[in-house]
This record gives sequence, C-alpha cells and structure tokens, in this order.
Amino acid sequence: MRSKLALYLDLIRWNRPAGWLLLLWPTLAALFLAAGGFPGWHLLLVFTAGTILMRSAGCAVNDVADRDFDKHVKRTAQRPVTSGRLGVKEALWVALVLVLVAFALVLTTNTATVLWSFAALVLALVYPFAKRFVSMPQAVLGVAFSFGIPMAYAAVLGHVPAQAWLLLLANLFWVLAYDTEYAMVDRDDDLHIGIKTSAITLGRFDVLGVLAFYVAYGLLWGLAIAPQVQRPWVLVLGGAVAAAQVVWHGLLIRHRSRDGCFKAFRLNHWLGLTVALTTVLAVW
Repeated sequence: MRSKLALYLDLIRWNRPAGWLLLLWPTLAALFLAAGGFPGWHLLLVFTAGTILMRSAGCAVNDVADRDFDKHVKRTAQRPVTSGRLGVKEALWVALVLVLVAFALVLTTNTATVLWSFAALVLALVYPFAKRFVSMPQAVLGVAFSFGIPMAYAAVLGHVPAQAWLLLLANLFWVLAYDTEYAMVDRDDDLHIGIKTSAITLGRFDVLGVLAFYVAYGLLWGLAIAPQVQRPWVLVLGGAVAAAQVVWHGLLIRHRSRDGCFKAFRLNHWLGLTVALTTVLAVW
C-alpha cells in the first residue's frame, strides 16, 4: 500500500508544490479583487483545494498523454506511467477521482461557477494534446492555467466582468514566459521526437521572447488593477520587486543552459506571489 501511495503521489507531483502555486497565486489575487477585500473562508478554501486537485489531475492526464514521448526525455523517463510502474487506466482513475472531488467543491459555490468549471475541465483535457498540433502549445496552457481567474469572479459576483478577462490575458503571458523557460530545458529532446514548443518556435529569439512575455504580463496586470488601487506606492514597490526578479530570470536563461532555464522556471512561483501580494495590498 505504501508503495502504491508513493506512486500516486509521484504521479500528481505532490513533492513539487511550485506547480500548483503557479495556479494558486493569480486565482487568489482574482478572488480578492472580485470581492474588493477578503472573499471569505469558504471561497478561499474551495479555490485553494480546487487548484491543488485540478493541477494534480492535470499531471495524471498529461503523463498518460505524453507517455510515449516522455520515455525519450531523460528528465521524464522515470515518471510512473512512462516507466510502466503505473498503468494507464489506473492513472486515469486517479485523475477522475481528483476531478470529481474538485467538482464537489465547485458545487458549493453558485451556478455561474459550476458552468464555467466545465470550460476549465475541457481546457485541462485539451492541453496535453496541443503540443502535437500547435506551434506554441504554451498559449493553450496559458488559458487553462488562468481559468481560475474568471471562475473566481463568477464565484464572487455571479458573472465575469471585463477586468477578469484582462487579468486572464495578462496571466497568459506569464504562463508563456515560464513555460517557455521550461521548454528550453528539453528543447534538444523535443526536437528529436518532433514535439512542438514555444522554445522551438521562437528559435534564437527565445530569451527575448521570454522577457517580452514578462513585460506584457506586468503591464496588462497593472492596467487591469489600476482602477482599484488605493495605495499607489505599494504598486510601485511591488512592481520594482517583480521587475528585479524578471531581470534575474533573464540572467539565468541568457546562456540557455538546462540548469539555468530550469532554475528560472522553478523560481516563478515567487514572482506570482509578489504580484498577488502587491495586488491585494494595493487595492485592499
């Protein structure tokens, strides 16, 4: 039983919380923005738990979809499904249970949130296959990873205003930035097996592209929250801290080394935390 549990935890990347933190920070920021302050413990717990559950389910589905590709990549060859230690059906059952628990949480909110959750599920299921057909599948991931934002607004307001979609667009650029860094780690392997990624599509402009994505993220996010800002000095200070992190990322990826690019990717949850805290403190 302990061995099987260890496989399940490995399947959902339980030992890598940075993955669900990347989804959690913008979602929580959206909750506070929509509520104009503290959204209440119920919604806070629902969206925190739901984010962790859906990210875990997404990892299981992604591993099943990519099992034939992952065996050719050194970093992913030992994943439970790819290595054969866990069967495809069993991994899908794990994903289904996680999705059903997440849906049960959504049912405690309102009708608008329940309806939007179906769109979020479709996006989560589509992304693992996007890299076969889309030159920049990171854009599909960007929409999927940002969908907690409109759902947060729906849960608080009962509808999704324009601000939520602008925040989603901003967050999409952040996902493009950090997932391109991630794709830069595996670029040689992906070229060999024929997978499409933004790192391959951007070619020698990959570093410039990542930095441009970060800038677009910051500008669009700032534009979206500007009408609600009560403390401009917090926005300026937080923006400076975020900009310093982006510069650090540029230094890490400039030589395109695997270690540098992977470190930059792993540090992104700190950037997300910085932006989320800046948002909450500036408007609340």
